[in-house]
Amino acid sequence: METELTSAVVDSVATDDRAFRLERRGIDFVPERERWAKPRDLFRMWAGASLQVENFVYGVVLMTFGFDFAQAVILTVLGNCSYVLLGLASLQGPTTGTTTFVINRASFGPRGSRLLALFNWLTMVGFETEGLILIVFAGEALAIRAGLVPGTPLRIALIVGAAAIQLVLPLLGHASVVKALRWLTLPFLALYVLLAIFTLHHADLSVNHVGAGWETFMGGLAFVIVLSGLGWAECGNDYSRYLPSGSNRRSIVCWVVAGTALPQIALMLLGCAVGTYTAGALAGGDPFQAFVTPHVHIFATGFVTPFLLVAIVQLFAVNSLDLYSSGVTLQALGIRIPRWQAVFVDTAICLGLTSYAVFDSSFSTLLKDFVDLVVVWIAPWVAIFLTDWVLRRFRYSPHGLQQGDARSPYYGSRGISWPGVLAQVAGMMAAIECLAGDFQMPAWLHAANFALGGHLPGEGADFSVFAGMTIAALTYALLFRLRRSRAVRLDMFEHEDANAPTP
Repeated sequence: METELTSAVVDSVATDDRAFRLERRGIDFVPERERWAKPRDLFRMWAGASLQVENFVYGVVLMTFGFDFAQAVILTVLGNCSYVLLGLASLQGPTTGTTTFVINRASFGPRGSRLLALFNWLTMVGFETEGLILIVFAGEALAIRAGLVPGTPLRIALIVGAAAIQLVLPLLGHASVVKALRWLTLPFLALYVLLAIFTLHHADLSVNHVGAGWETFMGGLAFVIVLSGLGWAECGNDYSRYLPSGSNRRSIVCWVVAGTALPQIALMLLGCAVGTYTAGALAGGDPFQAFVTPHVHIFATGFVTPFLLVAIVQLFAVNSLDLYSSGVTLQALGIRIPRWQAVFVDTAICLGLTSYAVFDSSFSTLLKDFVDLVVVWIAPWVAIFLTDWVLRRFRYSPHGLQQGDARSPYYGSRGISWPGVLAQVAGMMAAIECLAGDFQMPAWLHAANFALGGHLPGEGADFSVFAGMTIAALTYALLFRLRRSRAVRLDMFEHEDANAPTP
């Protein structure tokens, strides 16, 4: 018989998830009695996370590819359709009561899953660093407007201060993050309505009237997909696990997509419109420098300070999602530390990375390179994750997922499920082959991309997302069917109540 957890384990973790109280729960199973959320709560949380300045900046950066405004609109809408992946990757949490990279053990085995958890942890740290960079740049812009002299001491103070403040919400936990994001939805929405009104009088929709070729178009599509639904898919179950196991699946997907795709499309298009008349001023080494540049009129002068203030608060809140997920992912790596201690570890690393990026890098270049790295692993992974769920007939054993030893039905061979690992490798190779990136790699690693229109390897059309997902899904489905171990057959065809008592 399956069990939610033994009573001893239940007693050792927090018994509630309340706002502004320290959440002690990590990757352990969430009992039904503690699942307070409803599908519409996911809408409120994700809407608060989507109405933020990063999505605005993404739109501005997108225009630096050389697109005309009509192309930018098509790319933004198509790319944000990938939020369906986040919705689908939020359906396993209610039935398993745990986080994504514990559920991931079913596809890769308890030990094999650690490698993917490492990739995700690095990705989350990267997104956290991106958010802190923007916070520091926005803070510097505010300081300059206040008459302070820009320089190294100011930047150091901003970096350290931002990292310290960033600790608060993810340290408190899930309910605190959710409530803060809800509070910030309306004020940020009002701010962007005012920005949209101002933009209508300045946008030059005829800019880049020639537009970009199809090779660049595919690269832009990959850029948008990774920075929208695909880039968030690995976090979905970290928050949906607080929904009751019987929650309606269609409602979950619809609320998640509504709370993410619609706000991000609106903000990215607003960023694209601003990008038509700023000539890339927002997308350089410091994307907020244009806010204090006299000849670049992005907003009415009196609007700049409140915009930057609200943007900073919103960035802190949305960064909390990344820090929360990276904390539970660090636990899934097998590192035995409480979730709240993992937040300190991640913040310390982000502090170092942010210092490097602020002093030695261009934000737009850093962002594009980061997207290229993320797509290589995350596109194959999400395909395998969802394919495994379908092949198991949408069923997992919550107790089996929590077990990390040979007793687990997902243990595989010495803790590794080779179908998942081999499919991940195949998908990553396919993604690299079709990636249009600036990395210096052997020509044979760009052969497919070269065949797709590039004059040099890496300059052709970017099909990395689609190739990585397709090859990984097909490879996994084939290997899964070929490897019908007794443990897998039992898990596929026998479904036991997660709340059954311990035998």
